[in-house]
Amino acid sequence: MSVLVVTGTDTGIGKTVFAAGLAAALGAHYWKPIQAGVDPDGDKEEVARLSGLPASHILPEAYRLATPASPHLAARIDGVTIALDRLALPQVDGPLVVEGAGGVLVPISETLLMADLFAHWGQPVILCARTALGTINHSLLSIEALQSRGVPIAGIAFIGEAHAENERIIPLLAGVPSLGRLPLLDPLSPAALAQAFAAHIRLSDPFNG
Repeated sequence: MSVLVVTGTDTGIGKTVFAAGLAAALGAHYWKPIQAGVDPDGDKEEVARLSGLPASHILPEAYRLATPASPHLAARIDGVTIALDRLALPQVDGPLVVEGAGGVLVPISETLLMADLFAHWGQPVILCARTALGTINHSLLSIEALQSRGVPIAGIAFIGEAHAENERIIPLLAGVPSLGRLPLLDPLSPAALAQAFAAHIRLSDPFNG
């Protein structure tokens, strides 16, 4: 089993769309261990729609929380205790794409951050980042947080309109490879995502950086 973890510099930047494109390109299983907010659907439903993967490749969450908030707060409001042993990576045949919740330093509990969970897994991470103003700071801070915990980084994937300087300077300063840029898609459909992913994202050996 080969694992890639998809995280982001923030929430709402398009990492679920990227994860769907990645899982489809690899023919992988997809797992989001903690879903916070399910109105009307969660991220696995969007991935199922956009990836075209068989239903058996879309794995159920370990925690499916109703409240749209940071996992630690959503769990508290929903009366749930998140336990690390329930967040063990599922065993599947072939590649597994795992999507984190929110950004790198989002709290899962009072004592555990998302980056700590990534370090516990020890699997390569792809960081999704905006191309727009502010992304240099957010991206470099996120990469430092991962590197300080010894988390392997497979690369950074940009999402949004082209911004040549931001796309150049962040990988250079961080010392991580750029996997390319996924443009905003309208309409967003399985076919459009597959075509854009193949055209713009480089996945020569993502499991080894």
